[in-house]
Amino acid sequence: MKPSERPSKTCPVCRRPFLWRRRWARCWDEVRYCSHRCRQQRNRQCPTLTACD
Repeated sequence: MKPSERPSKTCPVCRRPFLWRRRWARCWDEVRYCSHRCRQQRNRQCPTLTACD
């Protein structure tokens, strides 16, 4: 798969786009976070988005 053909998603924690990776081929529908760090910080988000920026 060419890099330009890879699907992408947006991380709900850091709001950055991330691309499909080969190790996620079987579970791409379940992947929600771009990294281990974002997965750990999912519960530590600020209640208001303007306070976090």
